[in-house]
Amino acid sequence: MKKQLRILFLGKANDEHCDKALNLLRRNVGGVTAGLSEWGDPFPQAFCDWEGDYIVSYLSRWIVPADLLRRAGVAAINFHPAPPSFPGVGCNNFALYEGVDEFGVTCHYMNPKVDTGEVVAVKRFPVYPEDDVASLLSRTYDYQLILFYEMFHLMCSGERLPKSSETWARKPYTRTEFNSLFTIDPSMNQEEIGRRVRATSFRGYNPEVLLGKYRFVYQGNENEASP
Repeated sequence: MKKQLRILFLGKANDEHCDKALNLLRRNVGGVTAGLSEWGDPFPQAFCDWEGDYIVSYLSRWIVPADLLRRAGVAAINFHPAPPSFPGVGCNNFALYEGVDEFGVTCHYMNPKVDTGEVVAVKRFPVYPEDDVASLLSRTYDYQLILFYEMFHLMCSGERLPKSSETWARKPYTRTEFNSLFTIDPSMNQEEIGRRVRATSFRGYNPEVLLGKYRFVYQGNENEASP
């Protein structure tokens, strides 16, 4: 028998991990309202009148309005693809840039300001020397789904969500800070260039070399640039 909970699920469109989380909810919960988004999609006005038990944000591209957060009778929670030491955008990129040997995922209560709410639970895993953006992101999404499964069990069993002793380590990284990682200045040393290349090279995205007023795509080894 399905649990009679009212859950608003906000997720990422065309994402296999998000689909798995949503399918689990729909299979086991009777009152699921869902919205999936891409970057730039407007927040659905129809959701602003929702009232229920839980709001679950899972890789969602939306910032949830404060009035709607208050309509969650039990909790409004977000699954953040990074530990509390890396709030905001580009978290896995900054982790690679800093050369950490451990990463993780976080479930936290939602505040109107992104990645500032009280931490519910954290799950960590190792980062390996050969990890790049793609491999770290893939493993992060796997662990985030596991954390969702654990929180889902508590929600459906009527248990109270845990309270972590961990807190956010800094202010959330901004889009400006994230974008700055993609720039390589010719005056940077080899170590700095290598850190930026590792932290930003992903599919069609690569760091760029600034040379005077010209912009080049960074290619080849760590001390070569070609137009």
